[in-house]
Amino acid sequence: MISASWLWIPLTVFAAAAQTVRNTAQRHLTSELGTLGATLVRFLYGMPVLAVWLCLVLLFGGSPHPDLTWAFGGWVVVAALSQMAGTALLLRAMEARSFAIGLVYSKSEVIQVALFSVLFLGETLSAVAIAAIVAATMGVVLLTPRPPSRESVRRSFADPAALYGLASGSAFAISVVGYRAANLSLHTASPFLAAAETLFWSQLLQAVLLGGWLLVRNPVVVLGALRQWRVSMFAGLAGASASLANVTALALAPPSQVRTLILVEVVFSYFVSRRIFRESMSHRELAGIILVMAGVVLILSTAG
Repeated sequence: MISASWLWIPLTVFAAAAQTVRNTAQRHLTSELGTLGATLVRFLYGMPVLAVWLCLVLLFGGSPHPDLTWAFGGWVVVAALSQMAGTALLLRAMEARSFAIGLVYSKSEVIQVALFSVLFLGETLSAVAIAAIVAATMGVVLLTPRPPSRESVRRSFADPAALYGLASGSAFAISVVGYRAANLSLHTASPFLAAAETLFWSQLLQAVLLGGWLLVRNPVVVLGALRQWRVSMFAGLAGASASLANVTALALAPPSQVRTLILVEVVFSYFVSRRIFRESMSHRELAGIILVMAGVVLILSTAG
């Protein structure tokens, strides 16, 4: 049996695999509903799964319902809104002139998670953890499609795509810290109950805000999401499963460890893509995979 101190590891790996499945389903929906429609599907169709899971944990988990304090509510709002802002900023980066630059800078999320964890949660980072974060982040950058040239890198700090990408990484990092803080603020002995409560309320807020906005601005997208219910249910199930595993892991381990390990999703997605399209692997891409896996091994060595 896996001890509680190590449980976050299989949860995070499962979250990475489930995110790969969710992304595959959402990629199909994006062509039909657009990016915002595919995002709404993730929230809307994931809500029944989260509601059922919360009820099951309350009924059979053996832990009393925690007090939902103002601190908990505040962190849930921070996590939900910053996650939505991160998505919007990343989309804006992709629409800007330098797509690759924006994507590269958004990968600074893992480093920013570590910084924000130290600042807002009072957590400490070992030298090995810092090395793992840097190695994994560099590996993800190497795996980014269409890398910028050296000349474009020198000019990239003034590029709007770079600014949007950095802002996106910051927003996602704040979201991760918010989820961790919301879990801790419940003061429950059950990480499963903490994660279920946190994720239910945060995703409900996201579904209401995004769904309401689309109903006002573009109701056709909402109707399309309802028509595509078969694929949408699959995407919602995969997304909810990934989120539950990820937020539960954040109730068990520091965000810097969880977000570094979950970068194995990049390797999963990369190999799925290569398998489907039968493309060869460059030396740069191989180096990226090696760096990501080195970061994963290093971060696992700090667990205990």
